[in-house]
Amino acid sequence: MPHDHGHAHIDPESGDQRVAIAIWANGLLTVAQIVGGILSGSLALIADALHNFSDMASLVIAFAARKISRRPADEQMTFGYGRVEIVAALINYTTLILIGFYLIYEGGMRMIDPPAVAGWTVVILGGIALFIDTLTAMLTYSMQKGSVNIRALFLHNLSDALASVAVIIGGSLILLYDMRWVDPAITIGIALYILYLAFTEIGGPIRTLMLGSPPDIANEAVVETMRGVDGVADVHHVHLWQMQEQEAALDCHVVLTADGWGQIEKIKAAIKDQLKDDFGIGHSSLEFEHEDRAHENADLYGQGKPEEEEENHVHRDTDR
Repeated sequence: MPHDHGHAHIDPESGDQRVAIAIWANGLLTVAQIVGGILSGSLALIADALHNFSDMASLVIAFAARKISRRPADEQMTFGYGRVEIVAALINYTTLILIGFYLIYEGGMRMIDPPAVAGWTVVILGGIALFIDTLTAMLTYSMQKGSVNIRALFLHNLSDALASVAVIIGGSLILLYDMRWVDPAITIGIALYILYLAFTEIGGPIRTLMLGSPPDIANEAVVETMRGVDGVADVHHVHLWQMQEQEAALDCHVVLTADGWGQIEKIKAAIKDQLKDDFGIGHSSLEFEHEDRAHENADLYGQGKPEEEEENHVHRDTDR
């Protein structure tokens, strides 16, 4: 299956403006919620404020990452700066996890001795928060489809919107029935949802940074496609990874038959074309070996046994 995400692309400057608006909106909301939470005595409101603060910090990180990621490759970063967005996403998810555990602790402490809470303040600020969270989610919705960095932000804001709904409900119950235990209970519920989102999504950035193979490309299909090219006897030492979020790459050793050895350039072009057309792999490095002098018992994936490398090298193709 081609490695094609088919996402709508938004002009980078327009995307930056959306993120900048979201930063200011979440910053103002965070200040209002913290002040309101302190004045009202609502931990749920402060919990929502902390979550919004993490959103604002995440937006700042994402904004900087978007700018840095557009830098061209140089001698310091020969693969370019695109992966900085993956790093930003990992930071944001890690922040969510830390906040989630902290809120569970604070909520548990307040469940033991629920304090008095000013319900109207909670409801009003919860309503404002819901508006800002919904606005931010709308600003980042179309952008998150093609960026793990922005997706982390979108999930932050989606969880914030749901948390704001919970805060409004909690404030209403306090007003109507003086159910003070609802506030810390909602805090714990918000925290559990935050942790669920973070642990569900954090695996993607980790996989990419660990040079894992793209999840939407079947490695076996890639290998069989290369083996099926005329003149190819086998392949081994396959490395398939994501250079950046939307850019898959491959390098491997290709064992050629005796007849294929005289057609290296033709076979190389055929392999590269199929990798591009069938799997969207536009960056491939192929090292060719004659079947009579190929590595013996080589591993299909990975670099095999280092001591065999110098002995068996025949021809290197570093065309990318």
